Amino acid sequence: MSDQSPKPAHVYAAQRDWPNYFNRVAGKPPRETLVRALDAFEAQGEPDVSSKGPPLAVDLGCGEGRDTVELLRQGWRVVAIDGHPDALRRLRERELPHPDRLEIRHEPFEGLVLPRARFVNASFSLPFCPPEHFAELWETIVDAIEPGGRFAGQLFGDRDDWAEIPDRSHQTRAEAEALLTGFDIEHFHEEEDDGKDALDNPKHWHRFDVVAVKRPRGIGE
Repeated sequence: MSDQSPKPAHVYAAQRDWPNYFNRVAGKPPRETLVRALDAFEAQGEPDVSSKGPPLAVDLGCGEGRDTVELLRQGWRVVAIDGHPDALRRLRERELPHPDRLEIRHEPFEGLVLPRARFVNASFSLPFCPPEHFAELWETIVDAIEPGGRFAGQLFGDRDDWAEIPDRSHQTRAEAEALLTGFDIEHFHEEEDDGKDALDNPKHWHRFDVVAVKRPRGIGE
């Protein structure tokens, strides 16, 4: 008899079995890098809805919406983008704070066009960009962020369990640091261990957790 027990969340992600992955992570809190970035914005008085209205954040690879909901709750306008329709269906079915501030887009990474934004969040999504499109995607992200705005998310290292999968984008530490040229780094944490995923399942992780502020053009270049 075959084992029909649920697989670990990271296995579903590795297989791009997104419906089962979303089932396994439903109800999880916002990602730590998102919270760090939002705390930094709050410390400098953002968002200040009394003046210009809510600033814009892009949640890239939003999934079922764990970060999108927190952004809305804290007063941001959000463009939530994902390449899988089941993710966006689940997001639409959630009880959302300020749903009038949310725009949902079903788009792949390839050829993505982003609006000018104060914040681009990409929690655990960038490794799923095919390597041949990663440079263009990263340039699009950098160009979209306003000077003084932030990027938060993860880059995955070259020794991660998923690095051998051909359609994944992984970086060495030097490559990850080079991508952040033009940013002031507020948080850069390299993690590599035989640890656990979000559901306490074994996985060899090698990733870089990042929160960074975009410098005005010409400074530090």
